[in-house]
Amino acid sequence: MSEIRYRPIGIIHSPFKEPKGTPIQPAGARGVKGTVEVFPEFAGCLKDIEKFSHIILIYHFHLIKGWEPEVKPFMDDNPHGVFATRAPARPNPIGISTVRLVRVDGNILHIEEVDIVDGTNLLDIKPYVPEFDVREVGKKGWLDENVHKLPSARDDERFIK
Repeated sequence: MSEIRYRPIGIIHSPFKEPKGTPIQPAGARGVKGTVEVFPEFAGCLKDIEKFSHIILIYHFHLIKGWEPEVKPFMDDNPHGVFATRAPARPNPIGISTVRLVRVDGNILHIEEVDIVDGTNLLDIKPYVPEFDVREVGKKGWLDENVHKLPSARDDERFIK
């Protein structure tokens, strides 16, 4: 299998200068503001994005140095397979966050509900559309007993190696 390469299309800016203390999901980052600086050569790709209230950011976890097949996620003390978690240390350190789009100023997107470390490379943006993205679920695995911890859960640097 050949290597896959991506190039950043922008940089995400947030008040979080390091992983420690960063909210672990956008739902735990209510009121946290940031910006997405889309590189000028991709500014034309933003046409009509201001018509969406939320966007999905796809990015590279640039501070992750390695990964393990099993991890202890932020909201549980038991090990789980990395694919059964949202841990940032993964075979391909790709993150996704659905954030609120507040406004667009040229190639700068003003966002809220940011759970991303400042300086993170942006790989792609997609509009969030509830009819496409929301699904009724019957079970949430190990998170059924832990999802109540989300509002106060913060990164404790357990995945930085």
